[in-house]
Amino acid sequence: MSRPGPKIPPLSLTDAQRTVLESWVRRRTTAQALAQRSRIVLECAEGHSIMEVSRRLSISPDTVRTWRRRFIERGLDGLPDEPRPGVPRKITDADVERVVVKTLEEKPKNATHWSTRSMAAATGMSQSAISRIWRAFALAPHRSQTSLLSADPLFIDKVRDVVGLYLDPPEKALVLCVDEKSQIQALDRSQPVLPMVPGVPERRSHDYVRAGTTTLFAALEVATGKVIGSLHRRHRAVEFKKFLARLDKEVPADLEVLLILDNYATHKTPAVKKWLLARPRFHLHFTPTSSSWLNLVERWFAELTQKKLKRGVHRSVQALERDIRSWLADWNEHPRPFVWTKSADEILDKVAAYCRRISDSGH
Repeated sequence: MSRPGPKIPPLSLTDAQRTVLESWVRRRTTAQALAQRSRIVLECAEGHSIMEVSRRLSISPDTVRTWRRRFIERGLDGLPDEPRPGVPRKITDADVERVVVKTLEEKPKNATHWSTRSMAAATGMSQSAISRIWRAFALAPHRSQTSLLSADPLFIDKVRDVVGLYLDPPEKALVLCVDEKSQIQALDRSQPVLPMVPGVPERRSHDYVRAGTTTLFAALEVATGKVIGSLHRRHRAVEFKKFLARLDKEVPADLEVLLILDNYATHKTPAVKKWLLARPRFHLHFTPTSSSWLNLVERWFAELTQKKLKRGVHRSVQALERDIRSWLADWNEHPRPFVWTKSADEILDKVAAYCRRISDSGH
Protein backbone atom coordinates (compact mmCIF):
# COMPACT_ATOMS: atom_id res chain seq x y z
CA MET A 1 0.00 0.00 0.00
CA SER A 2 1.49 3.34 -1.10
CA ARG A 3 2.07 5.99 1.52
CA PRO A 4 0.38 9.38 1.07
CA GLY A 5 2.61 12.27 -0.04
CA PRO A 6 3.38 15.27 2.14
CA LYS A 7 0.49 17.57 2.84
CA ILE A 8 0.85 20.87 1.03
CA PRO A 9 0.07 24.06 2.96
CA PRO A 10 -3.17 25.86 2.02
CA LEU A 11 -3.06 29.02 -0.08
CA SER A 12 -5.34 31.92 0.79
CA LEU A 13 -5.62 35.48 -0.51
CA THR A 14 -6.51 38.78 1.05
CA ASP A 15 -8.87 41.06 -0.84
CA ALA A 16 -5.95 43.39 -1.66
CA GLN A 17 -3.84 40.53 -3.03
CA ARG A 18 -6.71 39.25 -5.15
CA THR A 19 -7.28 42.71 -6.61
CA VAL A 20 -3.61 43.04 -7.62
CA LEU A 21 -3.46 39.55 -9.12
CA GLU A 22 -6.64 40.10 -11.16
CA SER A 23 -5.27 43.43 -12.44
CA TRP A 24 -2.05 41.70 -13.56
CA VAL A 25 -4.12 39.14 -15.47
CA ARG A 26 -6.37 41.71 -17.18
CA ARG A 27 -3.91 44.49 -17.96
CA ARG A 28 -2.54 44.38 -21.49
CA THR A 29 0.86 45.74 -20.44
CA THR A 30 1.56 42.87 -18.02
CA ALA A 31 4.31 40.47 -19.12
CA GLN A 32 2.88 37.09 -20.15
CA ALA A 33 4.97 35.22 -17.57
CA LEU A 34 3.67 37.37 -14.71
CA ALA A 35 0.08 37.04 -15.97
CA GLN A 36 0.42 33.25 -16.04
CA ARG A 37 1.82 33.14 -12.49
CA SER A 38 -1.06 35.30 -11.32
CA ARG A 39 -3.53 32.85 -12.89
CA ILE A 40 -1.79 29.96 -11.11
CA VAL A 41 -2.17 31.63 -7.70
CA LEU A 42 -5.80 32.59 -8.35
CA GLU A 43 -6.67 29.03 -9.42
CA CYS A 44 -4.92 27.54 -6.37
CA ALA A 45 -6.73 29.99 -4.10
CA GLU A 46 -10.02 28.60 -5.43
CA GLY A 47 -9.12 25.24 -3.89
CA HIS A 48 -8.09 23.45 -7.09
CA SER A 49 -5.40 20.79 -6.80
CA ILE A 50 -1.99 21.15 -8.44
CA MET A 51 -2.86 18.59 -11.12
CA GLU A 52 -6.19 20.27 -11.84
CA VAL A 53 -4.56 23.70 -12.20
CA SER A 54 -1.96 22.10 -14.47
CA ARG A 55 -4.69 20.75 -16.76
CA ARG A 56 -6.77 23.95 -16.73
CA LEU A 57 -3.81 26.19 -17.67
CA SER A 58 -2.00 23.64 -19.91
CA ILE A 59 1.27 23.88 -17.96
CA SER A 60 3.41 21.36 -16.07
CA PRO A 61 2.63 20.44 -12.44
CA ASP A 62 6.17 21.47 -11.44
CA THR A 63 5.48 25.01 -12.68
CA VAL A 64 2.32 25.16 -10.56
CA ARG A 65 4.21 23.87 -7.49
CA THR A 66 7.03 26.39 -7.95
CA TRP A 67 4.87 29.52 -8.12
CA ARG A 68 2.43 28.27 -5.48
CA ARG A 69 5.35 27.83 -3.10
CA ARG A 70 6.92 31.18 -4.04
CA PHE A 71 3.66 33.00 -3.33
CA ILE A 72 3.18 31.28 0.05
CA GLU A 73 6.75 32.18 1.04
CA ARG A 74 6.98 35.76 -0.30
CA GLY A 75 3.50 36.87 -1.30
CA LEU A 76 3.13 39.15 -4.33
CA ASP A 77 6.87 39.96 -4.28
CA GLY A 78 7.65 36.33 -5.13
CA LEU A 79 5.95 36.36 -8.52
CA PRO A 80 8.07 38.80 -10.59
CA ASP A 81 11.39 37.56 -11.98
CA GLU A 82 14.33 37.95 -9.66
CA PRO A 83 17.06 40.42 -10.63
CA ARG A 84 19.77 38.83 -12.77
CA PRO A 85 23.50 39.32 -12.12
CA GLY A 86 25.40 41.82 -14.25
CA VAL A 87 25.46 45.54 -14.90
CA PRO A 88 22.43 47.30 -13.33
CA ARG A 89 19.74 48.32 -15.79
CA LYS A 90 19.70 51.93 -16.92
CA ILE A 91 16.06 51.68 -17.95
CA THR A 92 13.79 51.36 -14.93
CA ASP A 93 10.46 49.54 -14.72
CA ALA A 94 8.77 52.95 -14.61
CA ASP A 95 10.45 53.87 -17.91
CA VAL A 96 9.27 50.64 -19.50
CA GLU A 97 5.72 51.15 -18.24
CA ARG A 98 5.71 54.74 -19.49
CA VAL A 99 6.71 53.66 -23.00
CA VAL A 100 4.22 50.79 -23.13
CA VAL A 101 1.31 52.88 -21.83
CA LYS A 102 2.16 55.74 -24.19
CA THR A 103 2.34 53.32 -27.14
CA LEU A 104 -1.03 51.74 -26.33
CA GLU A 105 -3.02 54.75 -25.18
CA GLU A 106 -1.64 57.79 -27.04
CA LYS A 107 -0.81 58.90 -30.57
CA PRO A 108 1.78 61.41 -31.77
CA LYS A 109 0.49 64.85 -32.75
CA ASN A 110 1.67 64.71 -36.34
CA ALA A 111 1.16 61.03 -37.26
CA THR A 112 -1.27 58.15 -37.00
CA HIS A 113 1.16 55.88 -35.13
CA TRP A 114 4.44 55.91 -33.24
CA SER A 115 7.85 55.20 -34.71
CA THR A 116 10.99 54.44 -32.68
CA ARG A 117 12.27 57.91 -33.57
CA SER A 118 9.11 59.77 -32.49
CA MET A 119 8.72 57.71 -29.30
CA ALA A 120 12.38 58.30 -28.43
CA ALA A 121 11.89 62.05 -28.87
CA ALA A 122 8.72 62.00 -26.73
CA THR A 123 10.26 59.99 -23.85
CA GLY A 124 13.90 61.13 -23.93
CA MET A 125 15.12 57.57 -24.46
CA SER A 126 17.21 56.08 -27.27
CA GLN A 127 15.68 54.48 -30.36
CA SER A 128 17.36 51.16 -29.55
CA ALA A 129 15.81 51.19 -26.07
CA ILE A 130 12.36 51.83 -27.55
CA SER A 131 12.90 49.02 -30.04
CA ARG A 132 13.90 46.57 -27.28
CA ILE A 133 10.85 47.46 -25.17
CA TRP A 134 8.49 47.04 -28.12
CA ARG A 135 10.00 43.66 -28.99
CA ALA A 136 9.71 42.50 -25.38
CA PHE A 137 6.00 43.34 -25.29
CA ALA A 138 5.26 42.31 -28.91
CA LEU A 139 4.24 45.85 -29.88
CA ALA A 140 4.37 46.89 -33.54
CA PRO A 141 2.74 50.32 -34.06
CA HIS A 142 3.66 50.30 -37.76
CA ARG A 143 1.47 47.24 -38.39
CA SER A 144 -2.32 47.12 -38.58
CA GLN A 145 -5.01 44.64 -39.53
CA THR A 146 -8.56 45.13 -40.72
CA SER A 147 -11.57 43.78 -38.84
CA LEU A 148 -15.32 44.19 -39.00
CA LEU A 149 -17.81 42.81 -36.51
CA SER A 150 -21.12 41.88 -38.08
CA ALA A 151 -24.13 43.90 -36.91
CA ASP A 152 -26.59 41.32 -38.25
CA PRO A 153 -29.38 40.82 -35.63
CA LEU A 154 -29.54 37.14 -36.66
CA PHE A 155 -25.77 36.64 -36.48
CA ILE A 156 -25.88 33.77 -33.97
CA ASP A 157 -28.68 31.91 -35.76
CA LYS A 158 -26.97 32.24 -39.15
CA VAL A 159 -23.60 31.07 -37.82
CA ARG A 160 -25.18 27.99 -36.26
CA ASP A 161 -27.14 27.30 -39.45
CA VAL A 162 -24.17 27.55 -41.85
CA VAL A 163 -21.65 25.77 -39.62
CA GLY A 164 -24.22 23.04 -38.99
CA LEU A 165 -24.39 22.40 -42.75
CA TYR A 166 -20.59 22.14 -42.90
CA LEU A 167 -20.19 19.77 -39.97
CA ASP A 168 -23.38 17.70 -40.29
CA PRO A 169 -24.92 17.99 -43.78
CA PRO A 170 -28.35 16.37 -44.25
CA GLU A 171 -28.76 13.17 -46.22
CA LYS A 172 -29.92 13.21 -49.86
CA ALA A 173 -28.89 16.83 -50.18
CA LEU A 174 -26.04 18.70 -51.86
CA VAL A 175 -24.53 21.63 -49.94
CA LEU A 176 -23.13 24.29 -52.29
CA CYS A 177 -21.24 27.43 -51.27
CA VAL A 178 -22.15 30.07 -53.85
CA ASP A 179 -20.69 33.50 -54.58
CA GLU A 180 -19.47 35.75 -57.37
CA LYS A 181 -15.93 36.96 -57.97
CA SER A 182 -16.75 40.16 -59.80
CA GLN A 183 -14.58 42.62 -61.73
CA ILE A 184 -11.78 40.17 -62.54
CA GLN A 185 -9.46 42.29 -64.64
CA ALA A 186 -7.66 41.21 -67.79
CA LEU A 187 -4.27 42.89 -67.31
CA ASP A 188 -1.43 43.06 -69.80
CA ARG A 189 1.94 44.31 -68.58
CA SER A 190 3.28 47.38 -70.38
CA GLN A 191 6.58 45.55 -71.02
CA PRO A 192 7.37 41.86 -71.57
CA VAL A 193 7.79 39.70 -68.48
CA LEU A 194 11.40 38.66 -67.98
CA PRO A 195 11.61 34.96 -67.03
CA MET A 196 13.36 33.63 -63.96
CA VAL A 197 17.05 32.71 -64.28
CA PRO A 198 19.40 31.26 -61.66
CA GLY A 199 19.89 33.87 -58.96
CA VAL A 200 17.28 36.27 -60.39
CA PRO A 201 13.49 35.99 -59.85
CA GLU A 202 10.90 36.57 -62.54
CA ARG A 203 10.60 40.30 -63.27
CA ARG A 204 7.60 42.25 -64.47
CA SER A 205 6.78 45.92 -64.91
CA HIS A 206 4.73 47.53 -62.15
CA ASP A 207 2.35 49.22 -64.60
CA TYR A 208 -0.19 47.49 -66.83
CA VAL A 209 -2.87 47.96 -69.47
CA ARG A 210 -6.49 47.07 -68.67
CA ALA A 211 -8.31 45.05 -71.32
CA GLY A 212 -11.70 44.64 -69.59
CA THR A 213 -13.34 42.63 -66.82
CA THR A 214 -15.39 39.49 -66.30
CA THR A 215 -17.33 37.92 -63.42
CA LEU A 216 -17.08 34.34 -62.22
CA PHE A 217 -20.12 32.73 -60.59
CA ALA A 218 -19.02 29.66 -58.62
CA ALA A 219 -20.63 26.95 -56.50
CA LEU A 220 -18.30 24.83 -54.34
CA GLU A 221 -19.52 21.37 -53.31
CA VAL A 222 -18.67 21.13 -49.60
CA ALA A 223 -18.39 17.34 -49.60
CA THR A 224 -16.13 16.84 -52.63
CA GLY A 225 -14.52 20.22 -53.39
CA LYS A 226 -15.81 20.15 -56.97
CA VAL A 227 -16.73 23.56 -58.38
CA ILE A 228 -19.46 24.49 -60.85
CA GLY A 229 -18.50 27.77 -62.50
CA SER A 230 -19.95 30.15 -65.04
CA LEU A 231 -18.46 33.33 -66.54
CA HIS A 232 -20.50 36.42 -67.41
CA ARG A 233 -19.54 39.92 -68.51
CA ARG A 234 -22.09 41.52 -66.18
CA HIS A 235 -23.08 40.98 -62.58
CA ARG A 236 -26.85 41.26 -62.25
CA ALA A 237 -29.81 39.24 -61.08
CA VAL A 238 -30.27 38.07 -64.68
CA GLU A 239 -26.83 36.44 -64.68
CA PHE A 240 -27.38 34.98 -61.22
CA LYS A 241 -30.67 33.45 -62.37
CA LYS A 242 -28.88 31.87 -65.35
CA PHE A 243 -26.32 30.42 -62.96
CA LEU A 244 -29.08 28.95 -60.79
CA ALA A 245 -30.57 27.35 -63.90
CA ARG A 246 -27.21 25.74 -64.61
CA LEU A 247 -27.05 24.37 -61.08
CA ASP A 248 -30.57 22.99 -61.48
CA LYS A 249 -29.43 21.22 -64.66
CA GLU A 250 -26.18 19.78 -63.28
CA VAL A 251 -27.33 18.63 -59.82
CA PRO A 252 -29.13 15.26 -59.92
CA ALA A 253 -32.91 15.68 -59.69
CA ASP A 254 -33.23 13.41 -56.62
CA LEU A 255 -31.10 15.68 -54.43
CA GLU A 256 -32.14 18.69 -52.40
CA VAL A 257 -29.95 21.74 -53.13
CA LEU A 258 -28.80 23.78 -50.14
CA LEU A 259 -27.14 27.04 -51.18
CA ILE A 260 -24.91 28.98 -48.78
CA LEU A 261 -24.55 32.56 -50.02
CA ASP A 262 -24.26 36.16 -48.86
CA ASN A 263 -26.83 38.94 -48.63
CA TYR A 264 -26.01 40.59 -51.97
CA ALA A 265 -29.06 42.31 -53.51
CA THR A 266 -29.01 40.20 -56.70
CA HIS A 267 -29.68 37.09 -54.61
CA LYS A 268 -33.01 38.43 -53.35
CA THR A 269 -34.69 40.10 -56.35
CA PRO A 270 -38.35 39.28 -57.19
CA ALA A 271 -37.25 37.42 -60.34
CA VAL A 272 -34.92 35.17 -58.32
CA LYS A 273 -37.55 34.57 -55.64
CA LYS A 274 -40.10 33.62 -58.30
CA TRP A 275 -37.63 31.21 -59.88
CA LEU A 276 -36.96 29.59 -56.49
CA LEU A 277 -40.65 29.22 -55.70
CA ALA A 278 -41.04 27.13 -58.85
CA ARG A 279 -38.18 24.85 -57.71
CA PRO A 280 -38.86 23.86 -54.08
CA ARG A 281 -35.77 21.63 -53.87
CA PHE A 282 -33.60 24.79 -53.69
CA HIS A 283 -33.08 26.14 -50.16
CA LEU A 284 -31.11 29.32 -49.43
CA HIS A 285 -28.98 29.72 -46.29
CA PHE A 286 -27.51 33.20 -45.86
CA THR A 287 -24.27 34.05 -44.08
CA PRO A 288 -24.44 36.98 -41.62
CA THR A 289 -23.90 40.48 -42.98
CA SER A 290 -20.19 41.33 -43.37
CA SER A 291 -19.20 37.69 -42.76
CA SER A 292 -17.95 36.42 -46.10
CA TRP A 293 -15.25 34.47 -44.18
CA LEU A 294 -18.01 31.99 -43.32
CA ASN A 295 -18.45 31.00 -46.98
CA LEU A 296 -16.01 28.27 -48.04
CA VAL A 297 -16.09 29.30 -51.70
CA GLU A 298 -14.12 32.40 -50.69
CA ARG A 299 -11.24 30.06 -49.82
CA TRP A 300 -11.43 28.60 -53.32
CA PHE A 301 -11.43 32.11 -54.82
CA ALA A 302 -8.19 32.73 -52.90
CA GLU A 303 -6.65 29.66 -54.56
CA LEU A 304 -7.69 30.91 -57.99
CA THR A 305 -6.30 34.38 -57.32
CA GLN A 306 -2.97 33.21 -55.89
CA LYS A 307 -2.24 30.46 -58.40
CA LYS A 308 -3.68 31.89 -61.62
CA LEU A 309 -4.76 35.51 -61.58
CA LYS A 310 -2.20 37.36 -59.46
CA ARG A 311 0.72 36.93 -61.87
CA GLY A 312 -1.28 36.23 -65.00
CA VAL A 313 -0.90 38.29 -68.18
CA HIS A 314 -3.97 38.61 -70.43
CA ARG A 315 -4.31 40.82 -73.47
CA SER A 316 -8.08 40.34 -73.74
CA VAL A 317 -11.08 39.29 -71.68
CA GLN A 318 -11.43 36.23 -73.90
CA ALA A 319 -7.89 35.14 -72.99
CA LEU A 320 -8.62 35.68 -69.30
CA GLU A 321 -11.82 33.63 -69.49
CA ARG A 322 -10.03 30.79 -71.31
CA ASP A 323 -7.43 30.67 -68.55
CA ILE A 324 -10.09 30.61 -65.82
CA ARG A 325 -12.04 27.82 -67.55
CA SER A 326 -8.86 25.81 -68.03
CA TRP A 327 -7.86 26.22 -64.37
CA LEU A 328 -11.40 25.29 -63.25
CA ALA A 329 -11.38 22.14 -65.40
CA ASP A 330 -7.98 21.17 -64.02
CA TRP A 331 -9.22 21.71 -60.44
CA ASN A 332 -12.26 19.47 -61.02
CA GLU A 333 -10.07 16.63 -62.29
CA HIS A 334 -8.59 16.35 -58.79
CA PRO A 335 -10.90 18.36 -56.48
CA ARG A 336 -9.85 18.93 -52.89
CA PRO A 337 -12.51 19.74 -50.29
CA PHE A 338 -11.87 22.41 -47.67
CA VAL A 339 -12.57 20.89 -44.24
CA TRP A 340 -14.33 23.14 -41.73
CA THR A 341 -13.01 22.45 -38.21
CA LYS A 342 -14.51 25.07 -35.87
CA SER A 343 -17.87 24.45 -34.22
CA ALA A 344 -20.45 27.23 -33.97
CA ASP A 345 -19.87 27.44 -30.20
CA GLU A 346 -16.11 27.93 -30.69
CA ILE A 347 -16.72 30.71 -33.22
CA LEU A 348 -19.27 32.47 -31.02
CA ASP A 349 -16.97 32.18 -27.98
CA LYS A 350 -14.20 33.92 -29.94
CA VAL A 351 -16.55 36.67 -31.06
CA ALA A 352 -17.72 37.15 -27.47
CA ALA A 353 -14.10 37.36 -26.25
CA TYR A 354 -13.35 39.95 -28.95
CA CYS A 355 -16.36 42.01 -27.88
CA ARG A 356 -15.20 41.88 -24.25
CA ARG A 357 -11.72 43.12 -25.26
CA ILE A 358 -13.27 45.99 -27.20
CA SER A 359 -15.50 46.85 -24.25
CA ASP A 360 -12.62 46.70 -21.74
CA SER A 361 -10.48 48.97 -23.90
CA GLY A 362 -13.22 51.61 -23.91
CA HIS A 363 -13.80 51.62 -27.70
